[in-house]
Amino acid sequence: MGNQDLYPVTTKELADKKAALAPKNIEAWRNFSKTVFEAGALDEKTKQLIAVAVAHVTQCPYCIRSHSKQAMRKGASKEEIMDAIWIAAEMRAGAAYAHATIAMDEMEKTKTH
Repeated sequence: MGNQDLYPVTTKELADKKAALAPKNIEAWRNFSKTVFEAGALDEKTKQLIAVAVAHVTQCPYCIRSHSKQAMRKGASKEEIMDAIWIAAEMRAGAAYAHATIAMDEMEKTKTH
């Protein structure tokens, strides 16, 4: 199975078909997305860098492509994008280690012979 089978190329035709299946929802989502990424307490570049990091944690290839491109358009350097990706990697690894506390707690409660 090739990547094109696993992750089809996004086309305007596919986007239009998805939108047509739930037009009110897509309109609300697009407005929400536009609003969220506007400059506010954080500038647009920072917001896109956060999105790049989150996209890597959620492992969404479409989001990775989109937000990496948007981050660069908003002035992020390749080094800043890679830095954001490393932060995502640390947070994902850190979460796995932190959740080991749950396993440790269960092991302590479970008596084995």
